Amino acid sequence: QVQLVESGGGLVQAGGSLRLSCTGSGLNFADYTMGWFRQAPGKEREGISCITRISYVTYDADSVKGRFAISRDNAKNTVYLQMTSLKPEDTAMYYCAAVSSSAQYSCSGGFGFTYWGQGTQVTVSS
Repeated sequence: QVQLVESGGGLVQAGGSLRLSCTGSGLNFADYTMGWFRQAPGKEREGISCITRISYVTYDADSVKGRFAISRDNAKNTVYLQMTSLKPEDTAMYYCAAVSSSAQYSCSGGFGFTYWGQGTQVTVSS
């Protein structure tokens, strides 16, 4: 059974930082492209960033460029999202997802991703 478990969310003041982690089990993690996504109440899901199995970053949303950075450690079956200079509009539930490296996908919309985590809440206060 494949599981993706996110952690690291919480409440932070504007301008602060958080690092999210997503650890996978039940899959050959190194064979998957990983992505981070978020969804705020009343809004559509937004793709944040995606990273290939060899750590090539294929997508960074304009809204987070220069502030967020995706990385992965295949030895730990974990993908990270380092978030800095957080803004109140970054408040959302953050999800990680996995898609086979050989499959087609859309990072901006999250289409094609096979496995999803349950999410971790990030709240940024002003």
